[in-house]
Amino acid sequence: MKIAETFTQGSQPISFEIFPPKGDLSLEVAHSVARELADLEPDFISVTYSAGGSGNSGATADVAHMIQSEFGIPVMAHLTCIGLTEDALADRVADLKAKGIENVLALRGDRVAGCETTDYAYAKDIIGRLSDEGFCVGAAAYPEGHIECDLLEKSVEHLKQKQDAGASFFVSQLFFDNRYFYRFLEACLDAGVSVPIAAGIMPFLGKAQIQRMVFMCGASLPSPIIKLLAKYEDDSESLRKAGIEYACAQLTDLQAHGIDGLHVYTMNQPDIACATVEALRAQRGAAFRKPCWR
Repeated sequence: MKIAETFTQGSQPISFEIFPPKGDLSLEVAHSVARELADLEPDFISVTYSAGGSGNSGATADVAHMIQSEFGIPVMAHLTCIGLTEDALADRVADLKAKGIENVLALRGDRVAGCETTDYAYAKDIIGRLSDEGFCVGAAAYPEGHIECDLLEKSVEHLKQKQDAGASFFVSQLFFDNRYFYRFLEACLDAGVSVPIAAGIMPFLGKAQIQRMVFMCGASLPSPIIKLLAKYEDDSESLRKAGIEYACAQLTDLQAHGIDGLHVYTMNQPDIACATVEALRAQRGAAFRKPCWR
């Protein structure tokens, strides 16, 4: 199934992200995580990819194929272009096709020391190729701007370029303040971005994790989160619970505003996915407010 088809008027798909086995995470554990996520009946599951030496890039297509074939859930395989040659991209495309993958999230990927940019510098450089190959192609959006881009307007301009190259939907990077996302959507509309944009939400589970995310993604920390971090500094269990509750509140607000889609970065922890789905489905019967950007 083409994931772009899930973004029909008013459908508001709910989706999850899973990352393939690496380190101590065995394929069996990945299978168990995928089964628990599939039991929640998401509209699709995305599977991450790493070009940066973490050792899991080759497993992306395998895990995506497993989810699709065993659980009947539409999947989207991530594909980063940094460091790829034309031949390497052709090999990735062939592997995805061989495993029946129809949907790809095209990404540049994080820069890695010692890894030189080769034939593709940006995600937009592979989107057209993937689209021509018959894939339904999504791409990343950055509500507060890409961390390497000084101006939000430039990030929105780049988003429009990805749409023009053939991206049929976007999934946003994580953010902790919905106001930034609504502002971003207005800027996208003004710039002519017309394809669906799903909001990506990741719960904060601990101080070290949120510090890492802030430095990697450039996401702003609103005052309520800072207060929660201070309140539960010595109580990791309560902080984790508060982080999940905060994410659920973000998601239900986004749902009420009629956002195109809701994407949860589960960190391979099914209880996070379950909590967010319960919150969203509990509110689903409530009337949506008129979208603030369309």
